[in-house]
Amino acid sequence: MGVLNDATTWKQLQRTDQLFLIAGPCVIESEDLCLRIGRSLKKTCDRLGIFYVFKASYDKANRTSATSFRGPGLESGLAILQTIRHRLGVPVLTDIHTEAQAQAAAKVVDILQIPAFLCRQTDLIAAAVGTGKVVNIKKGQFLSPGEMSPVVAKAKSAGGRKLLLTERGTTFGYNNLVSDMRSIPIMKKLGYPVVFDATHSVQLPGGGGDCSSGNREFAPVLARCALAAGADGLFIETHPDPNRALSDGPNMIPLSDMPDFLKSLVKLKLAMRNA
Repeated sequence: MGVLNDATTWKQLQRTDQLFLIAGPCVIESEDLCLRIGRSLKKTCDRLGIFYVFKASYDKANRTSATSFRGPGLESGLAILQTIRHRLGVPVLTDIHTEAQAQAAAKVVDILQIPAFLCRQTDLIAAAVGTGKVVNIKKGQFLSPGEMSPVVAKAKSAGGRKLLLTERGTTFGYNNLVSDMRSIPIMKKLGYPVVFDATHSVQLPGGGGDCSSGNREFAPVLARCALAAGADGLFIETHPDPNRALSDGPNMIPLSDMPDFLKSLVKLKLAMRNA
């Protein structure tokens, strides 16, 4: 991968000949768990030639229930993410929810993520791009892909140039999402790499009453469809035991399934290059 810095990370994310993967647990449950997942994914990605970015949240501020586990919080969470970055030598992504968090997180991580629910928050976008970091903006479940154009314009007007755009499904009736693969080429016309969030796209928001449910068996199907539609990278949440995960377990792919799954994605990416 070379020297771990902002310029190298952005250069790798723009490569069209190589798949990049943003993956990790939904939320930081412990440092040991993050290291276990990160080491496993890095080993697989290094072997397969995938550019790997570790992701995890220090705070899940939009949980369905006020009693759900949110994470260790900003200070402790960023300390764990810093450990992951230094020990594994991989770029790290985390989401932010306020302008103050943008400044704090930018001191530690390589990519700041704007959550889907907050993708139209002008001040948050401006604060994120103002750090000079790569910023991943998730398309809101309530937006059409074309409506990401004003979002990108906000980021650019604030000085943002290093942007990723992520498709994560669109609200489709009660407790359901649908993934329209037309979204990928539409957003690619905005001039930035497009990521497909395979695991949040199979979420059933609020489908468990006081929590969200999901159909993880469809995540690999949608990931392959997204690559065929031209996605540059994939966002996948994974866990050694998803059924015991503290957040978004029904969506996440078991960590033991990831090597074979990623191998199939690399083959598909190569096939699309040669098509």
